[in-house]
Amino acid sequence: MSDLPFTLDQLRILKAIAVEGSFKRAADSLYVSQPAVSLQVQNLERQLDVPLFDRGGRRAQLTEAGHLLLSYGEKILTLCQETCRAIEDLQNLQGGTLIVGASQTTGTYLLPRMIGMFRQKYSDVAVQLHVHSTRRTAWSVANGQVDLAIIGGEIPGELAESLEIIPYAEDELALILPVLHPFAKLETIQKEDLYKLQFIALDSQSTIRKVIDQVLARNDIDARRFKFEMELNSIEAIKNAVQSGLGAAFVSTSAIAKELQMGVLHRAPIEGVVVKRTLWLIFNPNRYRSKAAEAFSQEILPQFATPGWNQDVLKSSPKNIVVTTLDIAMPSSD
Repeated sequence: MSDLPFTLDQLRILKAIAVEGSFKRAADSLYVSQPAVSLQVQNLERQLDVPLFDRGGRRAQLTEAGHLLLSYGEKILTLCQETCRAIEDLQNLQGGTLIVGASQTTGTYLLPRMIGMFRQKYSDVAVQLHVHSTRRTAWSVANGQVDLAIIGGEIPGELAESLEIIPYAEDELALILPVLHPFAKLETIQKEDLYKLQFIALDSQSTIRKVIDQVLARNDIDARRFKFEMELNSIEAIKNAVQSGLGAAFVSTSAIAKELQMGVLHRAPIEGVVVKRTLWLIFNPNRYRSKAAEAFSQEILPQFATPGWNQDVLKSSPKNIVVTTLDIAMPSSD
């Protein structure tokens, strides 16, 4: 085959169908008609002479050939995006894009403040914030889909050699109580008092819940002995439940600043215990780093970091390198 048997548009359509699960939803996400999507897929299958989708089920399922093409297609599209961003950088921050990743807590309460400061100075730069699980965010950074990320969970071991992983800040986890709880009248509570409380927490399988349990264990607090009143799926829901008098919870101090100022939650110090976790800054040193990412790293990150963090790692790592191949493949499950 002297000519490529596919176009970038066809790869984009293939990826959209895989993500959305149907030709119709893929067409809607790309703002084209469903017949146009179907025609492009038919042309692609004819050019490659292989079926890319199993047509039997209700959801569009990729064949083995479809999975293979999608794997390489995502790498091609990522490199195309890097190329466009490198060209945009010639305008010296008069445009361009910054893509920042975060896990749930940092993405909800920390990154918006950082991005707000960055946008005040560089209003022409388009900023995207991708908030997902620590695992998914780490893979996105490794694959070059995200410039850098701040996360609080455990990074997949298979990515340790692909990413630069820097201790960035200490995030204190505070015990919060309803303001009318009897313990709210005490200056401090004892560790043993924790086992008398009714707790509200995230789902036991959530990354944040596991991190909190691990940090508590390092402070000789056994979360398995806690009495759990309910499990909720967001920090905001937990704060509202505590505020309503339904129980106690451990949450990041960054998530409760407004509530403490308004006096609708009580922060209860624990005698002799400060519960903290490490937030990590991650980036791929072998991917192209845009001028927008450089500016964010040098001007915004230091303002929120724990004093003494290793900012020199950012300065000494390879810069502005375009990698022509990408050997990391995102796992199928998150």
